[in-house]
Amino acid sequence: MSEFFLSSFSTLGHGLIGYIIPFLFVLTIVVFFHELGHFLVARWAGVKVLTFSLGFGPELAGFNDRQGTRWKISAIPLGGYVKFFGDESEASTPASAESLARMSEEERAGSFHHKKVGARAAIVAAGPIANFILAIVIFTCLFTFFGKPSTTARVDKIEASSAAERAGFQVGDIVTAIDGKKIGSFSDMQRFVSVRAGETMTFTVKRGDSTLQLKGTPELREVKDPFGNTQRLGILGITRATTPGEVTTEKVDPATAFWLGIKETWFVIEQTLSYIGNIFTGRASADQIGGPIRIAQISGQVATLGIIPLLHLAAVLSISIGLLNLFPVPLLDGGHLMFYAAEVLRGRPLSEKSQEYGFRVGLVLVLMLMVFAFYNDFHQVPWLKGLFGRS
Repeated sequence: MSEFFLSSFSTLGHGLIGYIIPFLFVLTIVVFFHELGHFLVARWAGVKVLTFSLGFGPELAGFNDRQGTRWKISAIPLGGYVKFFGDESEASTPASAESLARMSEEERAGSFHHKKVGARAAIVAAGPIANFILAIVIFTCLFTFFGKPSTTARVDKIEASSAAERAGFQVGDIVTAIDGKKIGSFSDMQRFVSVRAGETMTFTVKRGDSTLQLKGTPELREVKDPFGNTQRLGILGITRATTPGEVTTEKVDPATAFWLGIKETWFVIEQTLSYIGNIFTGRASADQIGGPIRIAQISGQVATLGIIPLLHLAAVLSISIGLLNLFPVPLLDGGHLMFYAAEVLRGRPLSEKSQEYGFRVGLVLVLMLMVFAFYNDFHQVPWLKGLFGRS
């Protein structure tokens, strides 16, 4: 029994060493820019910012700037927050109506909750928007300095009884578009298909001198990535046999790289929303939703491939966090925007009691999502399975 625990904790230690530094690197970049978006627009709107925190809980280190903002690093590195003057909590819940009413004119001028609804909405939306901008900047830099890798979406092998065989694919076919959207490489096709299991798509295929339209429906299967992680993805059953000379890298100018960065960001947004939609329609499984442990694992694995893949992961994570925060759930940025939309329609803010109930519901939903994500983590991360005796 003692040998089991020693072995398990040794495995856990190695996992932490390999995962925690890349995880903190990626998460810190993403969280910092998200909160920086809130901070910059708040300063522009004349709101007094009390705290800019990376992490939650007890403060580890910090300083005050000339405007009186406390910049700090906190003990629990799973997010961050910006607290404004007039906030009761880190989630920007307003202080009581009595406290807000007792403010002087000077205090009202710097209070977040005394600003017009448009200014408040801009401050709240700036966080997710900053995440999307960060992703575009990262992708643009990667395309500018390292070029655009490309491998023709050619069919070299077709799996027997697969979706590709039923669709009528033949060896030598080159996929040029899916549902009217141009496919520039085999990896583009893989990414497009992977989140559309059970969905019939139209493939534009070049076969010799002819162009054909084929209908195919990817199958949902469990596959392992190069690190041994199990994923459930849409699979056509097509293989590309790449030779060393076929993988090309196209050099692009900064303007083209910027446009490609925008397109890549939109592609990730579209794929993420498609996956979420497929969960609700039953075409995809929610077991791929991961929490901090899974993100840490992936960060550590990707870091072994180099800084470029790790920066790419940071861009994708930034987009994911931006989208998550836009969900219309109280406590998240999207929930605040939902309240502001109601305020515009009603001509006055929701009552303090209504907002309080909304934040309670939001808290429950966020906690449920966290529990579900941690549940998936404990079932998907190999060294956690070993620690708890799962096989």
